[in-house]
Amino acid sequence: MSLLIVCAAATWFMAGLHWFVQVVHYPLFAAVGDEAFPGYHERHSARTTPVVLPVMTVELATSAWLVAAPPDGTSGALLVAGLLLAVATWAATLLVVVPRHRRLGDGPDPAVVADLVRVSWLRTAAWTAHGVVAGLLLAQAA
Repeated sequence: MSLLIVCAAATWFMAGLHWFVQVVHYPLFAAVGDEAFPGYHERHSARTTPVVLPVMTVELATSAWLVAAPPDGTSGALLVAGLLLAVATWAATLLVVVPRHRRLGDGPDPAVVADLVRVSWLRTAAWTAHGVVAGLLLAQAA
């Protein structure tokens, strides 16, 4: 049960953080200004990675562990769904979001910012769905 609590906590941390990033932070990229943007984006990336990488790693690792050692009373299908959603956030991050951030590292581009906001809804949806799955699993295990 404690592993499930850790997984749920990591998942909901990322879901909440990403809703903030998606609704507030990413859209504000457009307001930074052309001259200040490269330095701002560099600091954004440098400060974001140490916050999200450990939590994303915990989410993925605990999701895999839960599939390998399911808590009593929990649905195997929900455990696999949770793992697939965690994998989806990693895939979306590495294959979709990071390339856009690399492009923004070259300088401001309103089209890339708009695209980043659009495609990043994939991660918002996946973390939110994983949070719901984690909640259901916690209810089953209680």
